[in-house]
Amino acid sequence: MLRERVNVEKFKKIIIVYNSKAGCHQFFGDMQQRIGEVTASLRCILGVRIVKEVSLTTFEQIQVVGRQICEEKVDWVVVAGGDGTLRALVETFVENNYWPYVSVFPAGTVNLVAKELLQNADPQRWLRRTLKGIITPIWLGKANDRIFLTVAGIGVDSLVVHGVTEKEKKYLSKFAYVRQGSELVRKELLMRNWQYKFQVMIDNDGKWRDASSVIVAKSRYYAGRFSLVNGGSLSAPTLHVCMFTGSKRADFLRYAALLATDLLSLDKTVEIIPAKSVKIRSNVDNFVAELDGDSLVSSPLDINLLERPLNFIS
Repeated sequence: MLRERVNVEKFKKIIIVYNSKAGCHQFFGDMQQRIGEVTASLRCILGVRIVKEVSLTTFEQIQVVGRQICEEKVDWVVVAGGDGTLRALVETFVENNYWPYVSVFPAGTVNLVAKELLQNADPQRWLRRTLKGIITPIWLGKANDRIFLTVAGIGVDSLVVHGVTEKEKKYLSKFAYVRQGSELVRKELLMRNWQYKFQVMIDNDGKWRDASSVIVAKSRYYAGRFSLVNGGSLSAPTLHVCMFTGSKRADFLRYAALLATDLLSLDKTVEIIPAKSVKIRSNVDNFVAELDGDSLVSSPLDINLLERPLNFIS
């Protein structure tokens, strides 16, 4: 199936938003040089006055730049950062009802969106692909009042995410999550079964389903290279609700092993249901939930899809 294209040479305003604190930079010291190469090439091809670069270091700056993008009616936003940076910017677009074209250059701790869109961190390969102007519509999820692109989770994964500090994320990158996961198993599951419980309603069908952890997937990928569900796609207007029902230490260790081998769907204690909307409640008030790798909301959760997609150039 042929996808739509846009002529990027007709854009009047282009901005490259660079998160200089993104985790990937700890391992690729030349990341700033790579982004500089992307900026220079775009300016050479499209015009110096058209292409602007902005460097960010704080979440507050992301919000300010996002609002400026909306006010100035920027045509194309290139996000050089991870999923967290991308999510925060996209959220400002939705809040201001402004829908620019977006691209992502992978430069963060986690780059699931870039991975699914086959975006490469080599500047010239990225440019050759992106300048073709091929459009991929990305459907956005909303949990309570916050936007997400790839995943919303509550339970084990949200406690792991919540336990990782910004300093650990900066210096340990993905290893920070492995470390925190091991610590969580030691604290919560060594001497007792999992004490947290959740109930899930799908598409307002009136039926509450029991679970020990819940992951609502939008993306093909989860936690790096793993495929959580068959048929998951950023460009499909579907949520995939994964309900884990086991509550023993052995259950969670088995889930981790099956996830690592892309065999999670074979486990009879995991129920995966496609949905348009999801409600989740917990036996603990305000249980923290994660969106795209950041702990941003808490239970109870009301999750659904936005009515229109955001167009990515990829």
